[in-house]
Amino acid sequence: VQLQASGGGLVQAGGSPRLSCAASGRTFSGYGLGWFRQAPGKEREFVAAVSYTGGVIAYADSVKGRFTISRDNAKNTVYLQMNSLKLEDAAVYYCAANTYGRAYRDPQQYDYWGQGTQVTVSS
Repeated sequence: VQLQASGGGLVQAGGSPRLSCAASGRTFSGYGLGWFRQAPGKEREFVAAVSYTGGVIAYADSVKGRFTISRDNAKNTVYLQMNSLKLEDAAVYYCAANTYGRAYRDPQQYDYWGQGTQVTVSS
């Protein structure tokens, strides 16, 4: 599976960018999908995840109520809608897929990773 993230860039605080992650492969619908982020000097952290059915969704407390993860299996794409963006949301955002189909929070549970897309937040 190859994952290609896009949608990052320079965004004003309070803005609402949407990240996309397109995947290759026929078994996309069976994968659990997640978004993670890494700011300079910090460890990679969990942002959001969705199970293969879409029925289980998890969010980090820091983004709950502001970010929404969704998936479109017909388009082999997972999205991260980011609202009310804060300065502390600035990071490189990575999408990931796991073959267990679960909405894992632990990055160690993911088998495939995209290249990351930079989100820069201006005040």
